[in-house]
Amino acid sequence: MLTKDLLRVSRAGGGYRPRFTAPADEALAARVLGVYQGHVGERRRDLDSALAELERAADDFKLVRGFAKLLEREATFEVRSPLDPRRARTAAFEAAESVGVVSEAEREAALAAAAERTGATPDSVEASLFADRDVEAVLAAVETDYGPGSLCEQYDLSLAQTALFDATAVRIRTSDPKALVSALKRLRLLYEIRRTDSGRVVIVTGPDALFTRSRRYGTRFARLLRTVTKAAEWDLKATIDDRGTERSLELDGTDLRPPDTDPVAEPTFDSGVESDFYARFDALDLDWRLLREPEPLASGEHVVIPDFAFEWRYGGFRVFFEIMGFWTPEYVEKKLSRFADLEDVAFLVAYDESLGVGEAIEATGQRAISYSGTVRLADVRDALRPYEADLRAESAASLPDSLTPAADVTTIGALAEAHGVPERAIEDASFPGHERVGRTLVRPGVLEAVADDVEAGMTLDAVESVLDGYGIEATGAVLSRLGYRIEWEGLGGGTVRQKA
Repeated sequence: MLTKDLLRVSRAGGGYRPRFTAPADEALAARVLGVYQGHVGERRRDLDSALAELERAADDFKLVRGFAKLLEREATFEVRSPLDPRRARTAAFEAAESVGVVSEAEREAALAAAAERTGATPDSVEASLFADRDVEAVLAAVETDYGPGSLCEQYDLSLAQTALFDATAVRIRTSDPKALVSALKRLRLLYEIRRTDSGRVVIVTGPDALFTRSRRYGTRFARLLRTVTKAAEWDLKATIDDRGTERSLELDGTDLRPPDTDPVAEPTFDSGVESDFYARFDALDLDWRLLREPEPLASGEHVVIPDFAFEWRYGGFRVFFEIMGFWTPEYVEKKLSRFADLEDVAFLVAYDESLGVGEAIEATGQRAISYSGTVRLADVRDALRPYEADLRAESAASLPDSLTPAADVTTIGALAEAHGVPERAIEDASFPGHERVGRTLVRPGVLEAVADDVEAGMTLDAVESVLDGYGIEATGAVLSRLGYRIEWEGLGGGTVRQKA
């Protein structure tokens, strides 16, 4: 992005068109690059003087300054002086106070006295006095991958971003709507999606729809543009408040393409509430996977993209989940109308209790969960349980009444995974060819063989070695089934004993 004073736009015909670079401008970009690269090791005042001379020779000084602004971000400046400038000034001013500097001779005497105090030479003191001023900083390096062509591309993108600072609304069509919505959520921009005959249109609401215009919100519009330009096909129409005059800005894929440079990192989640919930839920061992930003849902002529979806691990059924934070009343009303138009969708909505919209959400047919500060996992867990009960019942109904595993030894968990159902769905099944020992299924013949190999007085380590040979991990349950117990001997291990 550039600063507003460097904005170059055409207002012909009432429009608002950024003045992008032309192929001939690459020569000017190369000259600006050359000025920076040629002044490595020199003071900023010399660099600024060279750029000012280039501005005077160019047709458009704003274009030179725009290129320079982008390269400034790639440049490293250092303070270089024999002494710390503050120390040199303190010594010189104290010496000047005692000498009383009026003439050049008295000035030299003060510098000599300051040099004696600091253990340096008078020239070193003089060279250090104001070395920390911006104009005295030395250009240490220009670490950039820009060439003339890519610098022009970055300039065009930055110019368009700056033009969006004063946007009040933006309409976007893109061939990659999911990436766009992801960026919208991360940038905390208010938006809605409408379905039209020519496809989906994303309408991003500007700061006027909130409270007052803010530069921070305007820069979010600008940052969004980088994501927009990455799509194979896109077009954008923005309404611009040009100092009180409404103008129209239109861009498409023929105007811009993203430079091969990394963008400024964007936040991962809309808010700390979402980030916190994602981290805490993801740490649970449930039969649900938590998905970030799932597929769009049809809502009348609009589209809703929830924040999350809980996906059932055994069949792909999804319960969608939206977290409503502090939104304006108008935006809440829009959201509620979208929820009401959802059809045949399992949907949960967590809302900040300050919004007071619980009953309104329930009236749309969706389940409402209030929260304050953080979304309670227990509340979400309770809301998912009714779905779990139905899904487990469906899984159990899909299985035969009796199951015959092929392996001599297996577990309830392994058998459930093989059938693609939760463990609780098969717990009531019968296993005619196996005996259930705890959560392990063992053929009777294997149990008989184990009984022949295990006897009282064996160490626990020896018994576990025997069971490992049969693929049995449930040591305690099998020993109990065979009539044994474990007698523990402090930290030294255990011995198998016959039950009394």
